[in-house]
This record gives sequence, C-alpha cells and structure tokens, in this order.
Amino acid sequence: MSNHHDAAHEHSAAPHDHHSHEKSSHTHGHGHGHNHNHAHGSTNRKRLGIALGITGVIFIAEVVGAIVTDSLALLVDAGHMLTDSMGLVVALIAATLMKRPPSEQHTWGWQRAEVLSAGAQSAILLCVGGYAIFEGVGRLFAPPEVEAGGVAFIGVVGLLGNVASLMVLLGGKDSNLNMRAAFLEVLNDALGSVAVIVSAAVIALTGWTRADTVAGLLVAVLIVPRALKLLKESGSILLEATPSGLDLTKVREHMAEHPHVKDVHDLHASVVSTDLPVLTAHVVLSDECFSDGHSQEILSEIQDCLTTHHEVSIEHCTLQLESEEVAKEHKEHLHA
Repeated sequence: MSNHHDAAHEHSAAPHDHHSHEKSSHTHGHGHGHNHNHAHGSTNRKRLGIALGITGVIFIAEVVGAIVTDSLALLVDAGHMLTDSMGLVVALIAATLMKRPPSEQHTWGWQRAEVLSAGAQSAILLCVGGYAIFEGVGRLFAPPEVEAGGVAFIGVVGLLGNVASLMVLLGGKDSNLNMRAAFLEVLNDALGSVAVIVSAAVIALTGWTRADTVAGLLVAVLIVPRALKLLKESGSILLEATPSGLDLTKVREHMAEHPHVKDVHDLHASVVSTDLPVLTAHVVLSDECFSDGHSQEILSEIQDCLTTHHEVSIEHCTLQLESEEVAKEHKEHLHA
C-alpha cells in the first residue's frame, strides 16, 4: 500500500501501473512540456552570439580608453562590459544546454541552466558594483586628471554598440530568466555609456574632473539593485519557492471545494525554469468515487481548474487520487 503514497513523485510509469491500482491516479499536463523553450532556442542563441561579439569589441575599446584617459567611468564601464561578456558566454552556454532533451539522468532536461546562468551573472555584477563604489569614494577625495575628448569618443562608441545589442536581444528578452538577465546587463551598459558621455561633457565644459567619478558611482548604483533583484529571482527558483503570483492556499481551498474531494495534502508547487511551473498533490476522494468509476472524471476537472482558474497556469501537474481508507493508513506521512 505504500506505493500509493510515493507514486505522485514519479514522472513516468508503465501503462499497467495506471490500471492496476485505481486508488492512485496521475495526470501530467504537457501543454508546454519539457521542450517549451526549444522553439526559440536557436534564435536566442544567435541573438546572444551577436550581442557577445558586439560587447567584446566595446570592452576592448573601453579598456584601451580607460588606460589612455585615466577615466574611472570608462574603467568601471569596461569592468561592466567584461562581466557582460562573461555573462553572455554563460547565457549562450545555458541556451545551448537548455536545448538538450530530457533523459533518465536529467528528467527535466537542462532547464535549470538558465537559472544558474542568471544567478552567476548577478553575482558578478554585484562584485563589479562593489568595486566601483569602493574606488569611486577614494577618487572623490583625490580626483585624477581625465582626458574628456577620449572619454566622450569611447562613450559614444560604447553607446552605439549597446543600442545595437539591445535591438538584437529585444525580441527574446521575455523568453526566460536567462535572456532577461542578458538584456538587463546590456541595458545597464547603455545607461553606463550615457553616464560616461555626460561626464566627459561636464569635464570639457567646466573642468570639474570629479564628474568622471560621479559617473562611475552612478553606473554602480544602476548595477547593484538590478543584480540583487536578479539574484533574488534565481535564488527563489533554486530554493523551489512557490511560483510568484500563485496563492497555494487558494489553490488548496479551490480543489477542496469539489463535492467529492475530502482532503488535499502533500501539495507542492515550484518552478523548474521561468516558464515551467509544476505542481504535485495527493487528493483524497470519497470511497464511492472509486467504486462507481468516476474518479478519472474528477481528475480531469481538477486538472482543468489548475490550468485555467488561477493567475499562474499550472499545465504540468502530478495528482495522486486516494481513497479515504488509503489516506488514513498513511496519515503519519502527510506533509503540507
């Protein structure tokens, strides 16, 4: 009888498993399935590859410019470009891994690669932001001479390159967390380039060299909050938190409102990747539901409810139907 309790956690079962035990039934919604991201995978990889090439060229230009002009704003933006290049490399690898099909060893495929990529990128951005703040505070007290003309030229080159990258990534930015992280990094770079150009203009017009340091600190201020937000989102997924926008209490209550449902337990919801929420639950039905054969009808009704009724559509769920007798036998093993 213990098989009734554990079966809800399996993602596949032989056909005879579904017919030999009517007390335990499963349903898997596969509206998107494990291959949801595959349709856009090749396009996203091309976008990331083009953006990586552009970002790499800008990075080299800004490093040279920072050395020649002694500009903190350019140096910080170059550091940001370096992390963007690394982040885009990681994002490109993640986009490639996500195309791998599920296997016996990786039943969800490599969907989590996008989450790991986003977490790594946000951590790198935090390091760059922290360095910029540390260096910037020191330069406020001892500002170096900055060659405004060179800074402005490199800033314009960087801005044009960032705009080009943004246009390339724009169409895929809502595909998943991985693409959103890449887009945000390039957007931050574009804002950083604007700050560099403005600082160069201020220095050229007023001679106030601290403008370069202020611009560097501004870039850091732009980096840190976004990096923290991205880190929080990726960490939430890795910790298997309930999908954002899904009220699990309401889900439980709504399932329990069905006239034949006696109890709902072991209810869990999480996110495999940004567009693949999953849910598992044990649903206790009246004993007569199994004797008169309409348990499968109830199963279908609950599945439809999970897909359409709530703010987050749960199209991939695993439900185990239990009789009241089975539920009593396993009461000591019940979870949430």
